[in-house]
Amino acid sequence: MIRIGVIGYGYWGPNLVRNFYETAGVQVACVSDLRADRLKQVQLRYPTVNVTESHRELVENPAVDAVAIATPVSTHFDLAMRALQAGKHVFVEKPLASSAEQVQKLIDAAQKADRVLMVDHTFVYTGAVRKIRELVDDGSLGEIYYYDSTRVNLGLFQHDVNVIWDLAVHDLSIMDYVLPSHPVAVSATGLSHVEGATENMAFLTLFFEGSLIAHVHVNWLAPVKVRRTLIGASRKMIVYDDLEQSEKIKVYDKGITLDRKRDPEQIYKVLVGYRTGDMLAPNLDMTEALRVEAAQFARCVEEKKQPLTDGQAGLRVVQVLEAASESMRHRGRPVDLPVAALK
Repeated sequence: MIRIGVIGYGYWGPNLVRNFYETAGVQVACVSDLRADRLKQVQLRYPTVNVTESHRELVENPAVDAVAIATPVSTHFDLAMRALQAGKHVFVEKPLASSAEQVQKLIDAAQKADRVLMVDHTFVYTGAVRKIRELVDDGSLGEIYYYDSTRVNLGLFQHDVNVIWDLAVHDLSIMDYVLPSHPVAVSATGLSHVEGATENMAFLTLFFEGSLIAHVHVNWLAPVKVRRTLIGASRKMIVYDDLEQSEKIKVYDKGITLDRKRDPEQIYKVLVGYRTGDMLAPNLDMTEALRVEAAQFARCVEEKKQPLTDGQAGLRVVQVLEAASESMRHRGRPVDLPVAALK
């Protein structure tokens, strides 16, 4: 039995507690939050779970084997490092930390302590994204041309990170999992429309070697909620709409065929033909992503294995987030990425 403590019972913490509580082989031993009213909610719903306002008390508790952190991004590093140094396995809400330097220190600490470090890249564990990865891997899509995503809604404004670190992190983690190659540079532009606040809308373009390109639009100030991604490839194309209840993925047998003229006098002329075929909405595993994620964390702790979204995955995503933020400060000037970024 793995006894886990959860730090933070605000926006995401209740989801973590619920899923770990319902995961076989896991016992939620303690929940920590600075607000007494939030802890009362824990006691009402989970009478057997201990509560405390002190995260130090939770981390130092010998009855706790692992710690899940669902607090503001600026606190992730200190809390995760303290837990690792106390000999706990650690699960951290996205993004893993506020800088690539901090993430690397957490990776080193986890290796030194021989403990599991896992970042909550939730979408990687959805049936939809796992199906996209399957379609990419089996070659049925052909050569991937582009990843184009819109992820917008009205709120929730964050006080310690901009919209890139809040929303674009989801697409970066998805790309890290499904795309066959890594970006070499990123360009980002964005603005804040609230005085004194971080950027609430942004546009990211990721450049890859070859013909692949990715574009992400994120916005906290949109009149509607949109979670739609287009993936274009040489054989088939995907529309991924996370707000769809039943058909989140639609695979279209649509595309173009290029016919280069053989006539020497027209050697540079290319005729474009359009191909239109069937649409397929594949069956998906509809298990809640956090349930899958919680089970994998428990399994990795028990079997001493690296999770799918380990510290290295967290590092690759944070490297892109840092570069995108730097680019945004310079009005979209492209910033080169480390070779290890996103793969």
